[in-house]
Amino acid sequence: MKKHIPNFITLLNLSSGVIALIYAFDDNYNMAFLWICLGIFFDFWDGFVARLLNVKSELGLQLDSMADMVTSGVVPGLIMYKLLSNIQSNHDVYNLSSENLFMGILPYFGFLITLGSAYRLAKFNIDTRQTDSFIGLPTPANALFISSLAIINVGWVNDSILTNPYILIGISAFSAYILNAELPLFSLKMKDKGAFAANKLPYLFVIYSVILLIFFQYTAIPIIIISYILISLLKHLLSKKDLQEL
Repeated sequence: MKKHIPNFITLLNLSSGVIALIYAFDDNYNMAFLWICLGIFFDFWDGFVARLLNVKSELGLQLDSMADMVTSGVVPGLIMYKLLSNIQSNHDVYNLSSENLFMGILPYFGFLITLGSAYRLAKFNIDTRQTDSFIGLPTPANALFISSLAIINVGWVNDSILTNPYILIGISAFSAYILNAELPLFSLKMKDKGAFAANKLPYLFVIYSVILLIFFQYTAIPIIIISYILISLLKHLLSKKDLQEL
């Protein structure tokens, strides 16, 4: 019986993703974001419970990827599609000029995020290098980044980013790239039973993230994700430098 518990939690992740899809279709990005967060919460606990009960299985691995594909792949792609569609709706796409026809195609570029997520999840299942760290941005982090853009209520974001289709398409393309980039990213999983000395970077990053969330709320999320990438890149460069000096 206990072997089914992690899979049940994984299905809760999938259910959260499906509900997030419904809210995204209705342009209710706040609720979509909350259900994405809930799905990511279940995504963390299914693996933890599987390890705790010692019931990890190939079925659980595949089911986890399928659930992540919806919650952290399809939903952010749909949100980007909807954001681009809102811009496109301000143009007369039924006017058959080449410019307006092009504007009608633009929203579909949002699904570059979904394609990049699918490729990343497939690679993750067969990549033995990602047990203690990540290579490429994890799909949950990317989903939080994309979905948070839709709910940030800051003037320069709303006026400059969310109204410019080319910036949004650039974000979509960069998202698909960073998901699959050969960039080592540190993991927030604690080692040595949570000892601070062995987990200094994850602890400090969590504290940094909490402080940003307290002061900036939703606006902090893209800052946190970008910081995560930059800190990982700096850590990787410093590690390479140390190895070269040995």
